[in-house]
Amino acid sequence: MNPDRKEFLNLATPPARLTLAETAWYLGFTVNDISVLVSVGLLKPLGRPPPSGSKYFGLTELQTLRADTRWLAKASDATVNYWRKKNAGRVRPFLEFVCDNK
Repeated sequence: MNPDRKEFLNLATPPARLTLAETAWYLGFTVNDISVLVSVGLLKPLGRPPPSGSKYFGLTELQTLRADTRWLAKASDATVNYWRKKNAGRVRPFLEFVCDNK
């Protein structure tokens, strides 16, 4: 486990405002998954940050979401579906090699 992640998760009192990486660590997703959750509307950053700006998330809202198994299921499904669609057009290099050599 990443030492920064381990140190953050072991804090007695985490900060009230979490960064993208801290949010991912806290919820158990990757940083790229957090961007997906924001884009599909399952997670909302604090304030109105510009699209390319830093985004922060409130700890109290994240605690609520983390305890909600229905939300976690929706979030997991959303990330799986996003990556499935994104990777649907890709062909694995090994499969290309095998197919070309037949």
